[in-house]
Amino acid sequence: MGTREMPKYMQLRDEILVSLQAGKWKPNEQMPSEHELAAKYVMSRQTVRQALGELEKDGWLYRLQGKGTFVSPRTGARPQREVQTVGMITTYISDYIFPHIVRGAEAVLRSRGYGLLLSSTDNDKARETQSLRMMLGQPLSGLIVEPTKSAQGNPNLHEYLNLQDHRVPFLMINERYSDLDCPCLKVDDEAGGFKAAEHLIQLGHRRIAGFFKTDDLQGTNRMKGFVRAHRQYQVPMTPDAVTFYTSEEKEVKPVATAKAMLSRTDRPTAFVCYNDELALTLLGAVRELGLSVPDDLSMIGFDDSTLAVASEVKLTTLTHPKTEMGAAAAELLLDLIEGRRTMPAEDILYEPELIIRDSTKEPQLVL
Repeated sequence: MGTREMPKYMQLRDEILVSLQAGKWKPNEQMPSEHELAAKYVMSRQTVRQALGELEKDGWLYRLQGKGTFVSPRTGARPQREVQTVGMITTYISDYIFPHIVRGAEAVLRSRGYGLLLSSTDNDKARETQSLRMMLGQPLSGLIVEPTKSAQGNPNLHEYLNLQDHRVPFLMINERYSDLDCPCLKVDDEAGGFKAAEHLIQLGHRRIAGFFKTDDLQGTNRMKGFVRAHRQYQVPMTPDAVTFYTSEEKEVKPVATAKAMLSRTDRPTAFVCYNDELALTLLGAVRELGLSVPDDLSMIGFDDSTLAVASEVKLTTLTHPKTEMGAAAAELLLDLIEGRRTMPAEDILYEPELIIRDSTKEPQLVL
């Protein structure tokens, strides 16, 4: 599934904001004209006008009728708003489980009189840098972050230390960067991977293939649980039992690998998938080969998303507390902001529940 790009005027707003924070234009200095900015950033004047309007609304710029746009004297001190605001940075906004997470957080924030400023990294670390810098330029009370490609380390330590320096409390959801000491709410992904493989093993499957996205720690931990279940139940794994892939490879590598596996005489009898999105994609590949789920192949997803019941084959899957996690993250952050709670000593873990539907059954092949 595709992701929705941040509008161009918002991208331009962020880029100009970084320049303002760096001191490129001084307080009360006149900004270049819309025409000049349009030429510099290769964008339309309408896009420039919208970006400047956003910066004016946020207190970074002001207009003088007949003269132009000027840098606010408050730049460098953080502009103030009457409504306190919490920022939220996610890898995606419009797709998959993320709208439910955002909705849960937003409901709590609204009920306690806070606004929400939302940004998406599109799972790109450079965009995470931009989002963090944009958030630092706002009068934020706190920040919720879903780290981007958490298994590949944290290139934005400077920005997170800046948040601490500005005394902006922040926490992470779904995973954390290992070099940051902050609260984290996440699913016990290793337990989920274990339960998925265990279910299939108990049904009698012995040739189980796992597909895991390993540039984030969720996928790495789901894979660990998958391997641990085989070890605990003393089920041997073939060298190609686990397929690793990155975010950039997710449209091609898992499908190609699955088709190759299913074309063999000793094909797997079951797949464990990184998430429901991948499971639905592989379900299409299974059909292309003239096979069916679950008669020829059992399949398990993860996250219990709307995709799990979107096909005529309803997916067996593991739960993810999407809305609940978003709400709990907002509650915890607001309690930290308002001094109602101290920082929890340990991560807040959610135990995933196995939801058994139509995509798993006993293997039909003679083993």
